[in-house]
Amino acid sequence: MSRRKSKRSSLGARSGLSAYLRKPAVQLGIVAFVALLVYLIAASGGGAAPAALAPEVSVDQAYEMYQNGVFVLDVRTQEEWDEYHAPNTTLIPLDQLQARINEVPKDQEILVVCRSGNRSQQGRDILLAAGYNATSMAGGLKEWYARGYPIEGAPLQ
Repeated sequence: MSRRKSKRSSLGARSGLSAYLRKPAVQLGIVAFVALLVYLIAASGGGAAPAALAPEVSVDQAYEMYQNGVFVLDVRTQEEWDEYHAPNTTLIPLDQLQARINEVPKDQEILVVCRSGNRSQQGRDILLAAGYNATSMAGGLKEWYARGYPIEGAPLQ
């Protein structure tokens, strides 16, 4: 007889849960919860966020990135650019970057360079705040040139 009683109480518990799950408000809540999860996963890019770049890279790491086709943004002045620059790079002076940010591709990694490494950090921070995947090069183009990496023109001595 105790066996029969336990079966009934177990059955009663199950039917209580079934009755609860059959309520339209509960079903709607479950659907809403699942929809929220799907939305959050989709909004985060499917759960696989692109790898963020280091805040700053060495000149050697920057040259490796350059060889692999990273978008290189030079934030020096036009006069500094005319003197010398790394080939196949883009000039947007730091004081114009905020206004011209739409000229920087959002779907690529960005390497920001300047003469000694100070302005490139500021440029990187502007890009990061706007949602870009950017890093800056420590040492700047002075160090780039000293290591013998390619440039067009020559720095004044």
